[in-house]
Amino acid sequence: MEDSKTQEISIQKPLSMPPADSRQQARTLVMKLQDDICAGLELTDGLGKFKEESWDRPEGGGGRSRVMSEGEIFEQGGVNFSEVEGTELPPSILNQRPEAKGHSWFATGTSMVLHPRNPYLPTVHLNYRYFEAGPVWWFGGGADLTPYYPFLEDARHFHKTHKAACDSINPEFHKVFKPWCDEYFYLKHRKETRGIGGIFYDYQDGSGLLYKGQNQNGNAAKISQDIGKQSTSWDQLYSLAKSCGEAFLPAYIPIIKKRKNQPYGEKERQFQLYRRGRYVEFNLVWDRGTIFGLQTNGRTESILMSLPPLVRWEYGYKPPENSRESLLTKVFNRPQDWLGDKTLEKKLESHNAID
Repeated sequence: MEDSKTQEISIQKPLSMPPADSRQQARTLVMKLQDDICAGLELTDGLGKFKEESWDRPEGGGGRSRVMSEGEIFEQGGVNFSEVEGTELPPSILNQRPEAKGHSWFATGTSMVLHPRNPYLPTVHLNYRYFEAGPVWWFGGGADLTPYYPFLEDARHFHKTHKAACDSINPEFHKVFKPWCDEYFYLKHRKETRGIGGIFYDYQDGSGLLYKGQNQNGNAAKISQDIGKQSTSWDQLYSLAKSCGEAFLPAYIPIIKKRKNQPYGEKERQFQLYRRGRYVEFNLVWDRGTIFGLQTNGRTESILMSLPPLVRWEYGYKPPENSRESLLTKVFNRPQDWLGDKTLEKKLESHNAID
């Protein structure tokens, strides 16, 4: 009979092994996502161009960082690719998967944050990644939207597009990955979400359990338990990353085109800069990608390119009651059923925040 330690490891072991060229396939996928997204963003901006810097990591691997500054639409944005490897795993990984200890590891991914200048245009984030260490492998990723002056139809479009991408692989995925996103991009010290969410998943390794987050009493965990284990393979999870990554431009660009010429004044600009502070707080306090990058001696400039170029803090700020600004924390920075809740129109119509 196996001892308890062996049993624990066997439970964590994935049900299917990756193909022999798994690292090359994952690397090619995320590099192509970086290329395609950069090309689409440059076309949309019309003025800004990405400047690329390649970098090497002394412990193994490297990447290419692309940054746009002072574009017509994007005040600043970065789209990164990295592939890193090593022999010593950081605590952020070992705390989650202790059976990876002692194995050399490999990680590759693309990550992106864009900060438009116009306050009516939302900040957006994307990340898709792949990890291997001995018997352990997994895919993770997602995309989320952080508006400052949000519109219901924009939120619905972003969620609908990512739901379709998930559903094309398995209709059960989005049921878990949407609430998981609400849970992950949550500022605990502020008791609010970072934005309107999107999708988020991690540690998808073919074992079939969809939710692998920290809150076993949360909504995502309960939905995952109700759904039960799903039959997933390396190829299927690769296809999920591809489908969701390719959904990004169709999810985001229509919002940009719709709002880019909306006039704004100093009041809206100052509110945007204030709310950008929340983005900084999340990335520096809670984001696991930032922590992993710093713990593995990643390139600091690339890791922190997610921060906005301008931001401000204001002590004890409270938006005027029943104002357009107050809608952000009352409605949009709370988990919502964006696609199913028909009562949202009534809450927002008096503020011209629907379409």
